[in-house]
Amino acid sequence: MSDPPPVEEREPQARAVGSDVVVRNLSVSYGDHHAVRDVSFDIKAGTTLALVGESGSGKSTIALAASRLLTADATIDSGSVCIGGIDVLGLTGSELREMRGHTVAYLAQDALAALNPVVRIGRQVSEIYSVRGGEKKNTAREKAIAALEQVNIHNPERVARMYPFQLSGGMRQRVMIAMALAFEPALLIADEPTTALDVTVQADILALIVDLQERNGLTCLWITHDMSVVAEMADSVAVLYGGQMLEMSDVYSVFDNPRNPYTSKLLECFASGRSAGLKDPFSSIPGSPSSRALTIGCPFSPRCDGADEACRTESPPSVEMPPQHWTACHHPLEVGVDR
Repeated sequence: MSDPPPVEEREPQARAVGSDVVVRNLSVSYGDHHAVRDVSFDIKAGTTLALVGESGSGKSTIALAASRLLTADATIDSGSVCIGGIDVLGLTGSELREMRGHTVAYLAQDALAALNPVVRIGRQVSEIYSVRGGEKKNTAREKAIAALEQVNIHNPERVARMYPFQLSGGMRQRVMIAMALAFEPALLIADEPTTALDVTVQADILALIVDLQERNGLTCLWITHDMSVVAEMADSVAVLYGGQMLEMSDVYSVFDNPRNPYTSKLLECFASGRSAGLKDPFSSIPGSPSSRALTIGCPFSPRCDGADEACRTESPPSVEMPPQHWTACHHPLEVGVDR
């Protein structure tokens, strides 16, 4: 997509809580598979951008690239990820180590898999302060208890003596949040952290993150395919398909007036799932995402009702449809089109 409006430049800072995030022309591949292609977006300081799309659309790849956690078989072909004026893709050695946790923190989907199953919770949290912060053992433990208390874990001393398997899914995710925010990162990347939780616990975790964001001025990149979470959490939305950005705007514009057929279909499916009766059919998008991103044409063209020859043979142009609403489509939807 074409570049969004430029974000005002700021002086780089080591612990820039609430920094602007500027991603430009990011492309990532796994061998000959182009997982992310020329993706650009901005996140204003203290706000939340939701990356939305079906499984395999490139959401997690973007998150892992921004936090420099890509696997060895992945290659960053081009682009930049600037946080508070610092391009994290250009960091190496001690600078890269310092960046993790201070500039960017990554909140994984499966907290049970992310935590060490044979190490007590208190030790896992306190190691952050002792190993990364250089604190003495007693001070590190005190900070660990305080961090657990900050994420609304009652009786944190007791929880610190427990192992991950002894905690509920919601409690484990709270521990992960405490660890992620230990050094007040500029950017929190939340990769579907509530997917495995029941609805009540999910609501508690979402409310906790919103509270911490408002309290600390945290900038957040939220990755999800759940449109209800998007509506609750996001200030702006970026819609991905086949590794490409198809639409981006503020959350109200995307929900009220989607300009890309794929976004419109996603919202139609979401509305159908919320309102359908026991015998009503659910709305769905025919077909399934290709396991290989298309190298020509619109990636959504095989599943789009309105696709024509241009859609199948020419990459769609990125068009700004004021105010500040971008879509990559040969035939963008008009405002007010029934979905």
